[in-house]
Order: sequence, then C-alpha cells, then structure tokens
Amino acid sequence: MSRISHNHLESFNFTFPFCVSISYSSLQQVSSTEFASLWISNFDAGYTFGWLLMGSLGIFIVTYAYFIWQRKTSLKWVKAAARAKKQAWKKLKVPLSRHTWIEDVATGGQPSTCCVCLTSLVSPQTLGKKTTSHSPLHRCSVCGVAAHFWCSQFAAKDCKCVAQAGYSHVQHHWSERWNNLDDNPEMSTFCFYCDEPCGVPFIDVSPTWHCLWCQRLIHVKCHAKMSEESGDVCDLGPLRRVILSPLCVKDLESEKFSVTDEIITSLDHGQIRRKRQRNRHGSNRYISGKVQGSSANKRALQYVLNGLVGLGLLKSSNEKNNDNFLKASNLIGQKGGLNGLKHKKDETAVCGKSMKYTLVDLSSDARPLLVFINAKSGAQNGRILRRRLNMILNPVQIFELDSYQGPEAGLELFANVQYFRVLVCGGDGTVAWVLDAVERHNFESPPPVSVLPLGTGNDLSRFLHWGGGFSTVKGQGGLSTFLHDIDHAAVTMLDRWKVNITEEKSGSEPSQVQSKFMMNYLGIGCDAKVAYEFHTSREENPGKFYSQFVNKLRYAREGARDIMDRACADLPWQVWLEVDGKDIQIPKGTEGLIVLNIGSYMGGVDLWQNDYEHDDNFNHQYIHDKMLEVVCVSGSWHLGKLQVGLSQARRLAQGGIVKIHVSSPFPVQIDGEPFIQQPGCLEITHHGQVFMLRRASEMDGPRGHAAAIMTEVLADAECKSVINASQKKLLLQQIALQLS
Repeated sequence: MSRISHNHLESFNFTFPFCVSISYSSLQQVSSTEFASLWISNFDAGYTFGWLLMGSLGIFIVTYAYFIWQRKTSLKWVKAAARAKKQAWKKLKVPLSRHTWIEDVATGGQPSTCCVCLTSLVSPQTLGKKTTSHSPLHRCSVCGVAAHFWCSQFAAKDCKCVAQAGYSHVQHHWSERWNNLDDNPEMSTFCFYCDEPCGVPFIDVSPTWHCLWCQRLIHVKCHAKMSEESGDVCDLGPLRRVILSPLCVKDLESEKFSVTDEIITSLDHGQIRRKRQRNRHGSNRYISGKVQGSSANKRALQYVLNGLVGLGLLKSSNEKNNDNFLKASNLIGQKGGLNGLKHKKDETAVCGKSMKYTLVDLSSDARPLLVFINAKSGAQNGRILRRRLNMILNPVQIFELDSYQGPEAGLELFANVQYFRVLVCGGDGTVAWVLDAVERHNFESPPPVSVLPLGTGNDLSRFLHWGGGFSTVKGQGGLSTFLHDIDHAAVTMLDRWKVNITEEKSGSEPSQVQSKFMMNYLGIGCDAKVAYEFHTSREENPGKFYSQFVNKLRYAREGARDIMDRACADLPWQVWLEVDGKDIQIPKGTEGLIVLNIGSYMGGVDLWQNDYEHDDNFNHQYIHDKMLEVVCVSGSWHLGKLQVGLSQARRLAQGGIVKIHVSSPFPVQIDGEPFIQQPGCLEITHHGQVFMLRRASEMDGPRGHAAAIMTEVLADAECKSVINASQKKLLLQQIALQLS
C-alpha cells in the first residue's frame, strides 16, 4: 500500500511540472494569438477610420474646389458679359435711369458681385458659409444690382427706365446676370434666340444677358443676330398683360428736372475727374479740395438757377424748388452723391426721386396689376417682396402702405384705367383696408382684388386658394407663377358686412355709434381675448414678431394662458344673441361666439363644415348668399381641438341680421382686429358685395376654369364697347353666383 502510494507520488511529482509547463506554454500561445487577433482587429478599425477620414477630407476638398471654380467661372462670365454690354450699349438707344441705392447686406440668393468693380461682395473668409456676409453694401431697389459703398458713386446710368411715354416701342434692357449660378441654378433655361442652354458650367457657351423687362435670356453672341432681325423690340414677356408698360407712363417732373440734372451731372463728373487727378499725383489736399469743390459747384449751380429764373424757364416764386435743387447739390462731394441717389435701408423711391406720374395710351388688351404691400404684416416680408416685384413688374405700379400713405395714391393713378386688377400683399386687415379705399373711390366697374398672404392667419387668402403664407407662394413656383395665376384667375363675389357698434351711456348722455366693416368673421369671448393679448404684445414689441411660425407659437401661448384663466366663463349670462329678430339661446359652458362669412377661421379651420352631415336644418355656407352663420365654442381648449380636427363647433343660427347685446366689457375681434367692447350692442347688417379673384385650381374642376374664361370674355366685351361697365358688373355677379 505504501509502495503504491510512493509510486503515485513519484508519478505526480513528474507529471505536475510537465502539465504546468504545457499549460503555461499553451496559455502563452493562446495569449499571443488573442493579442495578435486583437491587434489586427484594432489595426483594421484604425485603417478603416483613416480611410474614412481621408475620403471625407478628399470629398470636402473636391467640393470646395468645385465651389471656388464655379464661382470664378460665374464671375468670369459676368465680366465678359459686362465688357460686351459696354461695347453694344453705344449702338443701342435704350432709355436709361440712375440706380436707386438702398443700404443692405450681402445675403444668399442675391447678387454677390459688385456691378462697378466686378469683384465679389463676399469676403473669402466667409465663402461657403450659410450666412455669406453681413458687410453693408448698396443695392438698387429697382433692378437689384449691388455695389460696394465706395463703388456705387461710379456706377453707370444703366437702370431700367420706368417712364417711356413718347417712344414707339419698348426695347430690351439687357443686363448681366448678377446672381451667381450656384445661388440660382437655372439648368433648364435656354437662350430665346438659339434655344441653346444658358448657364451650364460644363458647356463652353457664350456669356448671358437677361432682359430686365421680359426676363428672357440671350447669349451675347446671339444678340447681334437677333437685333438685326427684330430690332431689339421687347414684348414684356409672358407677364405682359399684368406689367404696366413703360410706354404708358409719363413722368410729370421730367421736364422740370432735365436741365438741372444735366448741369449737376456735368459738375459731378468734373469733380470726379479732379479727384482722380489728385489721387494720381499724390495730393494730400484731397479732403479740403473736396469741400472747396463742393462749395464752388453749389455757387455755380445757384448762379445757373438764377439765370433760368431770369429767362422765365423757372418761375420766380419757385424759391422752394430752388431750395430743393440746392439740397440736391449738397449731394455733390458726398460719396456717390449724384450717380444714383441713396436712401436708407428699405426706403422706397422710384428712379431716385419722389416723382409724379400719369398713365396714358393704354392698349385695349392691357390688364395692369396695381400692387399694394404692407411691409409690417405678419413676418414683415414686405420689404423683400417689394424689391423682387420691382424687378419683375414696373415699380410705378407698386405702392407700399404705411401710416403716411394709404391705397388712395395708387387708386388715383389708375383712376382712368378701364380694366385693371389689384394685388394686396398683406394680411386680412390689409385687404379690408384696400377694399374700403376701393369702395370710397366709387369706380364704375370696381377692380377685382387678389391676395398674396403676408399675415398670420390669412383666412381669406386660404379660402380663395392663394395660400396660407409667403412660403407657400415660393413652394408653388415663385412670384412669376403667382402673377400668371392672377392673370388667369376667376372673379367671384364676396359679401361685406357693416358692424354698428353702440356703447350705452349712463344717465341722459346719448349713445355713441361707431361703424366698422367685416368680410371674414366676428368673434366675442375667448377667441377675441387671445387675439387682443397677442395684438397688445405685438404693439409693445414688434421686433419679436418676425416669423409666421413664431407668431403662431405666441398665439398658442396666449391660448394656453386663457385655458387657466377662463375669463369669459360668464358669457352666457352677460351676452344675448338675436338673429333676424329672434332670440337665440346660448348654451351653458359657452365661452365664445363667432359670426362667420367665409369657411376659414383661425388659419384654415372650417367651423360650419358644409361637407359633413348635421342634424339641423341650416343651409350650406356661401360667401355671396347675403347670409351669416353663428357658432359657439366652449373655451380655448375647444379652439385648440378645432385646430387639429378633433372637435366641431356647435352651430347656433343663420340669418341676414345679427345683433349681439353685451352687459359688461368683453373682448371683440373683427377680421383679426381686436378691441374691448363696452356695454352696448353690435349690429351686423349686409353692406354690399365686392369682386375678388379666386385662383382656378384642380379642386374647382371645370367650373373654376369656366369662370376664369367668362371673366376674360366680359372684359374684352367691355373694352370693345359691346357692353358697358354696369352690364359687365351685373353679368359678373351672375356668373360668380352660378359657377361658384
């Protein structure tokens, strides 16, 4: 037994170190293998990451190089087009005007090349960034070209002339394509003479010009052939009917300013030559010479003006005009003083002066568009829109509305135009403003009105299919497509309502009556309270309401606050409703009453809902049936559910005369314009009907296009004296009623 144990012990003593050594060597082998595998996997991952990094860097370098090459190619083409234009401009006798400079900054989508020195307006350090630059520059508000501050004074007098009465035809006003190709790629644009592509970087084609009137493109090499064949006559392009032809615009101030402008221009050019000579010879008396030259020019100009008064060319009583001339002469010696007058940012003017125009000799088929822009509506895009429309249309037909100038100036200019259309760029309040002015002007045949939405809700624009905001206009083909749709829109009728607001006075004082007009809706209660709070905040801090989306968020915040307050919970006990002489009971829990004229409320919500089945006996809602619809809501929470389609408003009444009696102060809003109604009565009665333009869409079917065609037929019949204005108005009303 002991021997066996001894043998086993010897065997164990021999095998244990051997097994340990084998295990250690095996473990060492396994550890080496795993380490090698781990090292190889880490090497593969690092190798792959390195390749990805190098590939990304290579793509970035190639993209940046292509970007630089494309920008240089675009600049090269612009320079070639500018040199060719200088050579051809001597042969072309095109009416020209000075640029109207305004202060601006370089932004994407705008010309980024100086029209004078032909260098980039964007610094190389900011190249390729989304916000290209914030350096100030001068931009022409008429044709859109841009220049450095120090270059604008040397800009050529080559802006399009908006008043050309007396000329036999309109000539093409060729200009360089100042927009970079990468900013505005038009790969499907062709030369209108040879039908070859324009602006394709990979094809070695001729530089391109574009006409500031018809917006057509032409190769520089094709211009000579086209000029020989057609004489460079411009037909104003596809939008010729909505563009106010410059041949029909007469400048009433041109004769008075022509002589003085020539004198000022000659003095200015002489001073510029003297400045260049001083700079060339290194004179250090540049500033003092500038002041002295300016004073000498003023004295010379005053001497000439006195001579003109003595000759009878200017009235001696025109001391005020002489002062104006001297104020103009003060610009001599200032940077860019006379080669295109400068204005502060967003200041409006036409051809550098505040001029007076008259319209003469319009053709029978002309349908010019009168444009009104409210720059303060909604997201305040009116300034940008004004500049873009100036490039497409004639700036004379565009008017900006503010506290100093209403629609009357534009309507007075178009008073003798037989047939024209109106475009209102703004919100529902701006549309009501223009409609009031049209009614006061008492046209025999009132012009139909279209809407370009710039406000927050834009309910009337939505209902007439013009869109819910400025972004929708961009998404539907841009301004050119929008103007084309206006030219082919159908005329429809819209009821307008008069709201007599009576405030009860205590004692023997007589009640005060104030009248307003309504075209969309009237609300009293919770919805008007939210509108009133929003309006008050915007009046206090207008700079914060810069976006339609942000405005809606602020509107929603006021609605959420009202959910907690429930300030209008006592409405059923403080308000009485009467429709066509019958008392209408207001349900308990009601916090708002809404009187409707159109099927769009609060940004597109249909409260009456013609398309749904209802268990009442009310008729369908129409905008020209001389009837109003009344619904109620149970608070701001209910309004929010209506906005997302999770609830319905309760229909209360339908009639032609609506009276709302109020026993305590309540917020009221009429077409989005809120106020506080004191104890009294609101009486709504039918006031009349106005012509509106409705976009002919696929949703309307054949009837929409038929209405547009019949509108055009009646307009032609009136122009040819087949029918008179009153007959055309009556027929348009019947067509609108039958085809709506």
